Amino acid sequence: MRALQPLLHDVMICVAAPAFAASPRDGQLRGASADGFYDHDRRLLHTLCLLIDGREPEPIGVRALGPDRVRFTSVHRYPSDRTDDPTLIVERVRTAGDGETVSLRNVGTVTRSLHLQLSFATDLADIADVKQGLTGRALPPSVEDADDDGGPALTWRSATGLARVHAAEYAAEPVVAEGSHGGTFTWSRVTLRPGCSWRIRLAVTGCAVPAPPGHPIAASPRVPWSEPLIRGDRRLIGLVRRGLADLRALRLADGSRSEDGQRGSADDQFIAAGCPWYLTLFGRDSIWSARMLLPLGTELARGTLWTLARRQGTVHHKAREEAPGRILHELRPTASRHGHGLRLPSRYYGSVDATPLFVSLLVDAWRWGLPDADVDALLPYAERAMQWIVATSDADEDGLLRYFPSPGGLVHQSWKDSADAVRDAAGRRIEPPLALCEVQGYAYEAATGLADLLVSRKETQQAQTLRDWARGLRARFTDAFWIDTADGPALRYVAIAVGRDLAPVSGPASNMGQLLSTGILDRDGCADVAAWLASPELNSGWGLRSRSAAVPGFNPLSYHGGSVWTHDTAIAVQGLCATGRHTEAAALADGLLEAAVHFSYRMPELYGGDARTDTSPAPLAYPAACRPQGWSAASGVAVLAALLGLRPDTPRRTLRLRPLAPSLLGALSASGLRLAGADLSVRVDVSGRTTVTGLPDGWGLDVEGVDVG
Repeated sequence: MRALQPLLHDVMICVAAPAFAASPRDGQLRGASADGFYDHDRRLLHTLCLLIDGREPEPIGVRALGPDRVRFTSVHRYPSDRTDDPTLIVERVRTAGDGETVSLRNVGTVTRSLHLQLSFATDLADIADVKQGLTGRALPPSVEDADDDGGPALTWRSATGLARVHAAEYAAEPVVAEGSHGGTFTWSRVTLRPGCSWRIRLAVTGCAVPAPPGHPIAASPRVPWSEPLIRGDRRLIGLVRRGLADLRALRLADGSRSEDGQRGSADDQFIAAGCPWYLTLFGRDSIWSARMLLPLGTELARGTLWTLARRQGTVHHKAREEAPGRILHELRPTASRHGHGLRLPSRYYGSVDATPLFVSLLVDAWRWGLPDADVDALLPYAERAMQWIVATSDADEDGLLRYFPSPGGLVHQSWKDSADAVRDAAGRRIEPPLALCEVQGYAYEAATGLADLLVSRKETQQAQTLRDWARGLRARFTDAFWIDTADGPALRYVAIAVGRDLAPVSGPASNMGQLLSTGILDRDGCADVAAWLASPELNSGWGLRSRSAAVPGFNPLSYHGGSVWTHDTAIAVQGLCATGRHTEAAALADGLLEAAVHFSYRMPELYGGDARTDTSPAPLAYPAACRPQGWSAASGVAVLAALLGLRPDTPRRTLRLRPLAPSLLGALSASGLRLAGADLSVRVDVSGRTTVTGLPDGWGLDVEGVDVG
């Protein structure tokens, strides 16, 4: 029987990238599912069980103390007691990247004599195996006696990993024992008088073996964005606040050196894709997180761009799907088998969208005020990326940016990358080679944006060449992607993709929402797409469905066949606001914000696409969804910027504002934004009057639709 991917809906995850811990709600790690302490994709410990007098404590509560810590509370009861009240309280505080503290407190009136045992075991498994539901053979540990550097310890070694748990602080030294399947710390007699406590702190450490060269490292304590103060919709405030806290825990940094000598540092920060499955550098995901956070400064974008630039493709390599100019998709400590025939090398370039998104991140960062020295240094990498885009498109018989996956690699190479991500209106799987609609939009946006940047550098001829190419792509897109329909909110929609011979893939999907901000659609096209995004087929009431609910094969809990993706909805809100479709934007934003309430503002990677009604239950997270997840956590800032209508233009030194009318979602203000190094505040009051303070010297405002204070 095939092993199944572990479900995460009831798992407590604490993260301090590159480390995390995944725990059941009672705190006992039993070696099942995804249980364990992890670091750099390696499971260091999968069993950590506490027994008191031979029994497990009874759980009564669990609470996250921050993104990196969680507290489990249990009680230990005695049948002989004359009271039903618990008298022995057990608290375990688990901290990602550190270990665990176990505390016992006697709140009764009787002295207790306790027998305590902590059991430990591990398989030192790779996260890819854990994701497939595989548990390896438990490894035998070795015992280390207490010394000047710390208490007694257990150590596990394998060909691929090393793990160690030691008693860092303790009231009494344990007896340590080893076995073929694990080890124990035991205290045969712990006397605990009324009102007294007992405590031990366990340090859990380890690493992959050998240490992966050039792999991301822990970020410096300094966070590369500002902390905004928001007033307005309480749901938006909660979403931004919780999202930024999670993003702090998902930060990684680049300590590598590229072939041309560029060295990273702990301040070259980026956002890991998500925990637990993708706690590493993912080109597409890290780029989107950085784009969404640009209103809070350009430093994260800078770190993300340099991290990816140092790994930009330089040669043609079939297994890695590397090509000169191509931007990395995924970085792992080692090659991994992911099931279903998927085997990826540690450095893998198999995405069609990361490369144009890299170019657009540099352009957007330039518009938000990235210093000229960084723009000029990164520009050659963007030009090489654009050369890959143009060459790949020109080599296609239809002149589109299409992907041709290699055997063993990802079948679909966009953000919808599951094996059944592309289906037609009849529910049939459509196989590559495919040209996806949003990817053509990304390529168009990259070309036109880079052309603007080149004009600012007096490279007018190269800029004109790019604009001519983009104009041709837009014409080809318009001819190939629109599908006429007799039913629906508009008489046409954009196909999710076109295959060979320009055959469009039928069936409305959310992908078209990501086109709105790219410029590839004309005014009428934006209106038609907006109508579809607002329709009940795609708008679940909790956010944007990945696939229409009106077509066969719709599944509200399918990874890409009907679920709602947080970032996808936020990008659609951005596009709707940017193209003046404020009513549709407000409807989608309201659904996303209402869903956020039910998830305690920690938005999962994706969640169920069931319709929201007056009596419907709260939305359900996809059972194996990452949470926290990078672009989901960043989506609150993206929605904030969209509702305020912020569109900066550094070369013209102008801030364009098109805020949402307060009649739609209420008054809104934000201070602590960052523009060209200056602190910016924007306020839209209940009457629609807009006040902007803190504009950089020499900057002006371009505001429509509201009064300006």
